[in-house]
Amino acid sequence: MKAIIPVAGAGTKLRPHTYTQPKALIPLAGKTILSTIVDQLLDAGIKEYIFIVGYLGEKIQDYVKAKYPELTCYFVYQNERYGTGHAIDLANEIVGNDEVFIVLGDTIAEYDVKEVLESPYSMLGVKKVDDPRNFGVAEIDEEGTITRVVEKPSIPKSNMALVGIYKIKETDFLFNCLKKIMEGGSDRMQELSLTDALECMIQSGAKFKSFKVQSWFDCGKKETLLESNATLLKKSGGSLPQRHNFENTIIIPPVSIGEGCDIRNSVIGPNVTIGESTILNYTIVKESIIGSFSKLFDVVLDDSLIGSDTGVKGETRSLNIGDNTDIDLG
Repeated sequence: MKAIIPVAGAGTKLRPHTYTQPKALIPLAGKTILSTIVDQLLDAGIKEYIFIVGYLGEKIQDYVKAKYPELTCYFVYQNERYGTGHAIDLANEIVGNDEVFIVLGDTIAEYDVKEVLESPYSMLGVKKVDDPRNFGVAEIDEEGTITRVVEKPSIPKSNMALVGIYKIKETDFLFNCLKKIMEGGSDRMQELSLTDALECMIQSGAKFKSFKVQSWFDCGKKETLLESNATLLKKSGGSLPQRHNFENTIIIPPVSIGEGCDIRNSVIGPNVTIGESTILNYTIVKESIIGSFSKLFDVVLDDSLIGSDTGVKGETRSLNIGDNTDIDLG
């Protein structure tokens, strides 16, 4: 079993942060989005990973090699982004005849990974949503078998959205369908959908079962990223460095604070993630994510996303600031 994690997207909805940092490496509840995904799969026993990288791909590569030196990892560059189907097709030679477990690089969900891996069927993760028109949608019979999948239907026949988690046993079948769609020169060639390839497999006789995820966290834009951060912090309880001395500071849990932080005369929390080696003085922060190596002085932040290596000084704001920035609000 090999895991494929596509992380080549530019993350345009999270700019300015994604100008300098891949979306997958944005901090979330004490981890990164990517490490949350990998840790889930690693705990279930998967030790071979194929990362489809592109924009800022060297940062993904350096991060994975440093954090997971024991894993067998491959890095495949998607220089031109023609969609998720195209990204998966680039892993064809590395996959060979092995089964694959595909998790989109911005997909965090709660589910029993081992149970999915042990199933004798190919499986697709689903979650009921209020408006399925912006998602891939699965039509499912009474036995949990998926009879049809369609990408962003204008008139959905189901409210079960595909969450971006796929276990595929017949990988030769998958790559043949991807090749067939590409050779067909369809109107969607500029955005080759993995959903279209799955539908090709189903119509050709492949059997897929559905599994429901308990929770599905949206990491695609600032507002939903902060909501996901808060939810995950509440579930984990947060974390503090083993050795810390936060002078004249009140911590309102749950919070996650990285190693090497210098925090004084401040109020932190609830629902705050702070990266490593960040300095805060005379600062109040709640419902926010603060990157690593940042400096905050005399500021009140609520519902804010602050990049790494950033300086912020003065006043009360709800901010969305990218990396390597200095802001004086005095």
